[in-house]
Amino acid sequence: MSTYLPTLKQLQYLVALRELGHFGRAADACYVTQSTLSAGLRELETLLGVTLVERTRRVVRFTPLGQRIADKALRVLREADALAQMARAEGQPLHGELRMGVIPTIAPFLLPAMLPSLRREWPKLKLYLREEPSQAACEALQRGQLDCVLLALPYSCGDVDSAALFDDPLFVAFPRGEGPNGPDIDPEAIDENRMLLLEDGHCLKDHALSACNRPDLRAHAAMMGTSLHTLVQMVDNGLGVTFIPLMAIEAGILDGTQVDARPLRSDHGFRRIALIWRRSSPREIEFQLLAAAIRRIIGALSPGREATGPGERPVSGPREARG
Repeated sequence: MSTYLPTLKQLQYLVALRELGHFGRAADACYVTQSTLSAGLRELETLLGVTLVERTRRVVRFTPLGQRIADKALRVLREADALAQMARAEGQPLHGELRMGVIPTIAPFLLPAMLPSLRREWPKLKLYLREEPSQAACEALQRGQLDCVLLALPYSCGDVDSAALFDDPLFVAFPRGEGPNGPDIDPEAIDENRMLLLEDGHCLKDHALSACNRPDLRAHAAMMGTSLHTLVQMVDNGLGVTFIPLMAIEAGILDGTQVDARPLRSDHGFRRIALIWRRSSPREIEFQLLAAAIRRIIGALSPGREATGPGERPVSGPREARG
């Protein structure tokens, strides 16, 4: 084995620069000065005897070899992190740091109810949360920046394992007095010219459209919103109708509004909330413990919300919700 090997710190600098494309931002991400990061990369190039990065005033450009070495460096860093996690998990489960991603259509509705109970059950767990859309969360998970993600399935997230937590039924929200008769809403009764949807990147939109089996709803959507709260305000002002998960309704998103909501009539009118992690992660036992704890917490808050089998319709909770 060579006596002169790159340090993990040097590899972290290289990976950060490749991901961010800017020396200053890469230095901030590594919590060092720009000069320290630049010096560390020059030491790495001297050690390897090759040029990894072409430096100009305007552009940071990796050489082809630099790209390949950065890819390898990312795998080395992930393995080093897995080594530390393996040792930590063997000592005491759910003890120490855990980096969890949460998508925006889950975070504001589930976390306030979940976190206090989770802290009481696992007081030594230091849970660091990162809220971002599904695709960004999955990419961060695969890069090793996150340990696990609270995600709504189905969603393709790469080579991952998952633990189903509960099913979250979808409701149709409409201005009070505008809804059709009946305890639920048939997808065919939705006016595509009044449909308000989340922007691309939010998997809830795809789940709702898939449950409706009406591609025209996407094509004719009247407006796109950046969040569920924005969509509810649009509906409250008579601009159209939208989809809301039961989780958000139970958290009070319709409170103080003139918005009603009824369940979507569909065999697949729900999204499945799950905890996912890299299949290669050595912390699977911890993630299963965490998933079990979340199921207990949700079961105490909202009985009957367990995940059902494939193709089964979940318990839908209240049949109508009012603001």
